[in-house]
Amino acid sequence: MVHTCLTRHVTAAAVLSAVVVATLTACGGQAASTAPPARVAVAGAQITRDAALHDALPAGIKDSGTVRVATDVPYAPFAMFVTEGKPDLTGLDYDLGQALGAKLGVRFAFTPQKFDGIVPAVQAGKFDVAMSALTDTKERRQVLDFVDYSVSGSGVLVAKGNPARITKLDDLCGRHVGVEAATHQLQLLQTHQAACTAAGRPQIGIQTFPKDSDAQLALRSGKVVADVLTKPAAGWTAKTADGGGAFEVVDDPSASAGYGATPNGIGVSKKLPQLTEAIRKALQQLIDEGTLTRICDKYGAASIAVKQATKNGAVS
Repeated sequence: MVHTCLTRHVTAAAVLSAVVVATLTACGGQAASTAPPARVAVAGAQITRDAALHDALPAGIKDSGTVRVATDVPYAPFAMFVTEGKPDLTGLDYDLGQALGAKLGVRFAFTPQKFDGIVPAVQAGKFDVAMSALTDTKERRQVLDFVDYSVSGSGVLVAKGNPARITKLDDLCGRHVGVEAATHQLQLLQTHQAACTAAGRPQIGIQTFPKDSDAQLALRSGKVVADVLTKPAAGWTAKTADGGGAFEVVDDPSASAGYGATPNGIGVSKKLPQLTEAIRKALQQLIDEGTLTRICDKYGAASIAVKQATKNGAVS
C-alpha cells in the first residue's frame, strides 16, 4: 500500500492462464509486454477482447496500454498478497481488473495504497481508477464516477466461539470495536452511536486502524471485541484465517446481506468519462457471460454480483 510500482493483489498464475503471465507488464508484478493477448483466462472463464470497446478508450489509455489502478492490500477477499512479503496479488477486485483489461485490450496495473489515500491519489492524477471494494456514495461521487459491480453491507467479525456474545450491531454499544480508517464501516459505527445513546447504553469505543489486518490483530489480542468490515471480507477472513479456527461472522437475520447494504463500485477519475463508459460496457459483457458471478463465487461471494452494470447507482 505504498506509492510505488509494485506487483499487487494475486499471483498471476493463480488467476490467469500461462499466456497471460507471459504478456502482462511490470507495474503490479507482471512481466513486461507491449500488448495483452486477444484471449485471457480469468476464474476459469475465457475472455475475448472487444475491439469496439478498445477503440472507445481515451487516447492516453490506448497509447499507454495501461489503466493505473490504486488498491488497498490486504483486504480479503478483494485484494490480498499471494504470499506475505511477496508483491504478487490475488483477490476479487484483482481478478475483475484482469477480466476488464482483457475485454478492453489494456492492462489493469494494480499498485497498493493505504485506503484513505486512494481517492486523493486518483484525484491527483496518479491513478486512473480505484478498485478496493469502494462503497458508491454521493460524497465520493463528488470526486469520482462509479461503475457498480456488487451490492453488500458491513459484517461483524468476532473471535471464534464469539466469547463477547455479539449477536447484532446494538451489542457493540459500550464495547471496544476495531475498524479500518476512512471506510464506510467507520461511518456506520459513528452513525450508530446515536442508537446506543437512545437505548441508554454507552457509546461504541471505536478504534481505527490503517489496515483491516491491523484491526484483526487487535481482535486476536483481545484489544477489541469485534472488527467491522465488509460482509464478504468478514466471511472470507473467517473461512481462511488459521484454517477457519480464528474468527467467525455474526449472523444477524435482520441483515443477511450485511448492515447498510449498498452498491460497491470501481471509482474512475472524473477526467476520464470515456474510460468510465468503456468499463461499464465491458462489465456488462462480463455479467452477461457469467464471468462476474464466477469471479465472485471463487471468493465465496457469488451473491454480491450485480445483474446490471450501472453508473453512480448509490442512493445515499
